[in-house]
Amino acid sequence: MKMTPRNINIFSAFKLPSGWLCGVRVKSIDAKTCVVSIKHRWINQNPFNSMFWAVQGMAAEMATGAMVTAAIRNSGRKISMLVQNNNANFSKKATGRITFTCNDGHLIDEAISKTIETGEGQTVWMKSVGVNQDGIVVSTFNFEWTVKLK
Repeated sequence: MKMTPRNINIFSAFKLPSGWLCGVRVKSIDAKTCVVSIKHRWINQNPFNSMFWAVQGMAAEMATGAMVTAAIRNSGRKISMLVQNNNANFSKKATGRITFTCNDGHLIDEAISKTIETGEGQTVWMKSVGVNQDGIVVSTFNFEWTVKLK
């Protein structure tokens, strides 16, 4: 499967149904950047009339994980991937459309190259920043991905 926004979104409808139902959608992806969007709706709200933190986390993780998956596919090797750690900061109420962007594709490329070269597992921290329609940061997520040859 070619890693296009359409193909990733179709895949998520069948393999990540909670994300799909909540509205997580990949808007663009290339080797260095991935953009994921989600709109505050009834199904993903919290009692405070904003987007539930875990829904933001699904979109933020998709922005990093899609690039990890794409880099693994491009390597032509069998490599496992897993989130080992994560942390988040919430700076504003998430309402309306939130767009998560990760610009750390170069970091995963380096980690995959090193794990292929050495045969040892590697870890890499990738950041995904969520902004609202006004360009104001509402949340920042960091995911520590591990990659290892199978």
